[in-house]
Amino acid sequence: MIDIVDAKFITSAPNVSAAPESEEQNEVVFMARSNVGKSSLLNALTNHKGLAKVSSTPGKTKLINYFDVTFLDRDSSEKIVAKFVDLPGFGYAKVAKSIKHDWEKNLTDYISNREEIKIFIHLIDCRHPHLEIDTSVSDFLFRTARENQYILQIFTKIDKLNQKEQNALRKEFPNALMVSSAKKRGISKIVKVVYDMLQESVDED
Repeated sequence: MIDIVDAKFITSAPNVSAAPESEEQNEVVFMARSNVGKSSLLNALTNHKGLAKVSSTPGKTKLINYFDVTFLDRDSSEKIVAKFVDLPGFGYAKVAKSIKHDWEKNLTDYISNREEIKIFIHLIDCRHPHLEIDTSVSDFLFRTARENQYILQIFTKIDKLNQKEQNALRKEFPNALMVSSAKKRGISKIVKVVYDMLQESVDED
């Protein structure tokens, strides 16, 4: 069984030039449209209710937030240390026809040039799986990600769909994961998948 046994906030940065050094070279980047439940998921994954602030004003956070996290394989007692990177939300679906200019200006360089990134986690509201802005972000990731980087698509708020709707979503996106932070569904699977990806990265290096 894989658990996250420690998590703490490190710093915030406005852009890639102000990003902290990462000795472990293990950055896991969380990106999502505003109000998709990114902060709630970070808190659920780390079992730390106040780690990431859940804002009542979607899109309010403009900084890149960094958290040190420690994974533990309870069977082997092996640990992996990583940085969770919380990127600012990229705007309301209603107004976002493309990635907003300010978001793009601050973060495109980070996503493209930050060699420490091992995993991109793209969160999508399961009730709105085909928004143009999410398609744009997904296309951008697949164009820019290097061979040694993983892209993980996660659909949030899965408890809002009935079983038939969930099955249809799984069929359409067979490689994606499904999660409900509120119901604690899918949390342990995400932790294990991220751990396994980080482990593979270590082995490749």
